[in-house]
Amino acid sequence: MEFKNVSVVGLGYIGLPTAAVIASRGINVIGVDVSQHAVDTINAGNVHIVEPDLDMVVRSAVQAGNLKATIQAEKADAFMVAVPTPFKDNYEADLSYIESAANMIAPVLEKGNLIILESTSPVGATEKLAQWLAEARPDLTFPQSHGSDADINVAHCPERVLPGHVLRELVENDRVIGGMSEACSTKAVSLYKTFVKGECLLTNARTAEMAKLTENSFRDVNIAFANELSMICDKLNIDVWELIRLANRHPRVNILNPGPGVGGHCIAVDPWFIVSSAPDTAKLIRQAREVNDSKPHYVLKQIIDAADQFKKPVIACLGIAFKADIDDLRESPALDITKMLAQKNNAKVLVVEPNIKQLPESLTQLGVELVTLEEALAQCNTLAVLVDHKQFKAIPSELVAKKAVIDSRGIF
Repeated sequence: MEFKNVSVVGLGYIGLPTAAVIASRGINVIGVDVSQHAVDTINAGNVHIVEPDLDMVVRSAVQAGNLKATIQAEKADAFMVAVPTPFKDNYEADLSYIESAANMIAPVLEKGNLIILESTSPVGATEKLAQWLAEARPDLTFPQSHGSDADINVAHCPERVLPGHVLRELVENDRVIGGMSEACSTKAVSLYKTFVKGECLLTNARTAEMAKLTENSFRDVNIAFANELSMICDKLNIDVWELIRLANRHPRVNILNPGPGVGGHCIAVDPWFIVSSAPDTAKLIRQAREVNDSKPHYVLKQIIDAADQFKKPVIACLGIAFKADIDDLRESPALDITKMLAQKNNAKVLVVEPNIKQLPESLTQLGVELVTLEEALAQCNTLAVLVDHKQFKAIPSELVAKKAVIDSRGIF
C-alpha cells in the first residue's frame, strides 16, 4: 500500500521525531497537536523539545514542504496516535488523551484508512480506540466487527526509543506490530517499512501492548535491585559503585547503576498498567515500583542530613531532568527531590540544569533559582548530584572537596 499522506497526532518527544523521519522519506506528513505554540514553532522550521539533530531534520522537512503542523485533524491515508498516557491517582491508565485523539480524527476518516496507536498503553487500549472510533463513525466498519474486511484498519505499534538517540533508533530498532486483524497488520507493516530498517515483528494488538509494558517492567525490576542494593550498602558502609563493578565481572551478571529513583514517561509509569490489570498476581512488579518510588525520599533525607551541618545551608541540585543529557522532566525523581527540598524552607536551593532555559513554575514559586554550574559551585555548601549530565562529569574533584556531597549518580 502506498502512503501519500500520513497524519501524526501528538507532536511531543515521540510524535515529532516520527513525523520528521517519515517526512524525510518524501511522504507528506500532517502533524496535529493541541498546543498552538508547538504548531507555530514547527511550522517555522524549529523544535520545541531537545533531541540531538531533530532541529535539522524538522527544518529540512518543513522547507521541503513535506511537514506541516496544525491544531485540526485533516484527511490522510494513515493516522499515527502518539499522545500521553499518564496514570491516575489509583495507578490506572488515563486514556482520555487517546479518546480525545479518536474524537479529533473520527470526522476525517475515510474507507481504507489505517490507524496506529503508538502511545504506550494498557492491554485493551487499542480495542477501546477502535470502539470510540466506531461509535463516532457508524457509517464505517471496524476490525472488531468485520475483521480483515473492515473499512478502517487499526493496529498497535509501541514506540521503543531511547531519549537522546531517538532519530537513530526510530529507524534501526525492530518494531512490534499488533493488528486487530491480519489485514491491519499487513497495512501497518507497509507503513513502517517506509522508514524502519529494523525487523517488523507481527503479533496481535494485545500482545503488542503487553510487549512494551513488559520491556519497561523488566528494566524497572532491575533498576529496583540496584537501588535497593545501594541502600543496603549505605547501611553496611560499602561503596556500591565499586561493588557493582566487581560483581559485573562475573560473566552472567550485569547489575545496572542505581540512582535517585526512576523517571520518564515509560519506566516510571508502564509497570503500574500491568499491576492495575492483574493486582493479585503482579507482586514482584509492584514491589519494584515501590522500591523505586521510595528512593527519592531516601536521597532527600541524605541531602537534608548533609545540609543540616551548616548554619545557612545552600544546596545546589545538579540536574532535574529524568536522565542524562536531555531536557525531559516527566516523572523526574530529581525534580521531585528538588521540589521537596525547597518546601522545607530552611535552605537556599539552587538548580543547575544545562538543558532548559527556565525552571517549571512549581519550583520558581518556591523560590528555587536556576543558575550556571559556576555560580552553583561558588555559592553552595551542599552539592546534590541528581543527574549525570556530561557537564557534571567534567567537574574537577578539587572544586567539591570542601563541600558536603550527596552523589546519587556515582560521578565523584
